[in-house]
Amino acid sequence: MKSKLKLRLAIIFVAVSTQILVGQQRLLVVGGGTRPPDAVKKFVEWSGGAKARILIITWASGVPEESFESLKKGFSTFNPGMIEHAAIRPFDAEKRAKFVDQLKTATGVFFSGGDQNRIMDVLDDEELLKLIRAIYAAGTPFGGTSAGAAVMSDPMMTGDADLKILDGGKVGTRKGLGLIANVMFDQHFLVRQRHNRLFGFIMQNPKYLGVGIDEDTAVLIEDNRRLTVAGRTQVMFIDLKKESNAMLVYVLKGGESFDLKTRKSK
Repeated sequence: MKSKLKLRLAIIFVAVSTQILVGQQRLLVVGGGTRPPDAVKKFVEWSGGAKARILIITWASGVPEESFESLKKGFSTFNPGMIEHAAIRPFDAEKRAKFVDQLKTATGVFFSGGDQNRIMDVLDDEELLKLIRAIYAAGTPFGGTSAGAAVMSDPMMTGDADLKILDGGKVGTRKGLGLIANVMFDQHFLVRQRHNRLFGFIMQNPKYLGVGIDEDTAVLIEDNRRLTVAGRTQVMFIDLKKESNAMLVYVLKGGESFDLKTRKSK
């Protein structure tokens, strides 16, 4: 059974990979709290509107059914064609095969909040991780809130940190999805005063752009470059210029834009 499933995954991975060059990458990252309606609406549009098939992954949650129903209610406001609950953890061969089928047919994928470590515990399965990355690269929109936002980076923050000091060595990290290279997302950013965590990480890892997203706020990213803020509070961008040892900080509100390639607000 396991060898057959591996062969099946390999075939799907190759099929998806052939589309990578023509895919348009689109990502919704929500800082937690209330999901901005205009951002959710845009995600549904990206996913196909009335023909959308949105797959909600609740692996991060300790109450997956409740998390699914809450997210389903929010997405249903904008009338997508279908909202499906991904196979829940822990995986056996049957659940794993079901998830692969769901992922293959989804036109939008969204991760719930909870504990991001639970997501990556499932994706310790390298074949599934590669498949998710390939499907995103091929053009299927992805999104996540809270823990589902943190997991978009690689490495991602685990949640461990000493918020009283600026020390990147005290910031816990592990492998994440890494859907956008060299960007570190942090969530619940202003309300939980996580500035030191993100500043510390960037000081130790200057090639990364820090993106701290507050609650009730989100960023919509197209082609891994064009970012627009949505929601009622702010998003902070932290860019350390290693050559001059200068740190640039941008704070953007809803409707404002940022270029992830040039690292400048627009």
